[in-house]
Amino acid sequence: MPWRDTPGIRNRRFIAYSLRMTLRVRTRRRRTALAIVGALAVVVGVTLGVWRPWAPLAETAPVAAGDTIAPAPLALPDDPRVLVFGDSWTYGSAASGPTLGYAYLLADLIDGETIVDGVPGSGYQKPGYTGPAYGERIAALDPQLDPDLIIIEGSINDRREDPAAFPAAVNAAWDALRLKFPEAPIVVLGPAPHELPVGAATARIDRDLASLAAARGWWYISPVQDEWITEGNYLTVIDTGIGRKHPSDAGHRFLAEKVAAALEEFAGAPVTDADASDPMPAK
Repeated sequence: MPWRDTPGIRNRRFIAYSLRMTLRVRTRRRRTALAIVGALAVVVGVTLGVWRPWAPLAETAPVAAGDTIAPAPLALPDDPRVLVFGDSWTYGSAASGPTLGYAYLLADLIDGETIVDGVPGSGYQKPGYTGPAYGERIAALDPQLDPDLIIIEGSINDRREDPAAFPAAVNAAWDALRLKFPEAPIVVLGPAPHELPVGAATARIDRDLASLAAARGWWYISPVQDEWITEGNYLTVIDTGIGRKHPSDAGHRFLAEKVAAALEEFAGAPVTDADASDPMPAK
């Protein structure tokens, strides 16, 4: 049955709440391959000749991410419980229903459970449409969640905020997350571009998050540097409808598969001298 935006709808797989979500999804193992088709080249007979839906009004080339420190190999138990925290991409915006978002689909791919906390419009600095910025939201998390892994995603929503204040906001949020869940490994999932070419502000956020995660010895996933979204797959991955520019159903499946592959790669990483680095914030 299609998902409906009605609070408290329950079935065997999940409990769905409208807008603000902190959900648990348990699923059986299911490996369903999804072919990502090539993007359409839409030719129009207008002045510029080619429609480029990925293009913003004004964007510049991305800024390269800084060096990283090799974190400890990621070790997860069987049937892991994963907290996925983030913005509208984590919420599942533009999917046919939020529970078709990447954070929910990830549960199948890792044979575990995802606890999804996504608030559209939110970021480390920017409050969301239905909830506050990341720091305040982290403070409200239930410490009894006891996740085996935390994935914190985003956020392109900070690209119009004060860039000088961004690192402090990130560190404050991460310190609170580490204090609340001291045993859980943390993986940082950087912003994915909703427009191409990748804008300077999005790339700056990616660079800053990479550097800050490296300083803590945390794993960092960079959709920008790894070029997850390109002109070749943009029309498949991104819903270009008016006011959307979020992942489509196929796009969310693509993101879930990319995140799952990254986690598997982290699990097989070699042990290095940097593995002990994950400083606890001062109390």
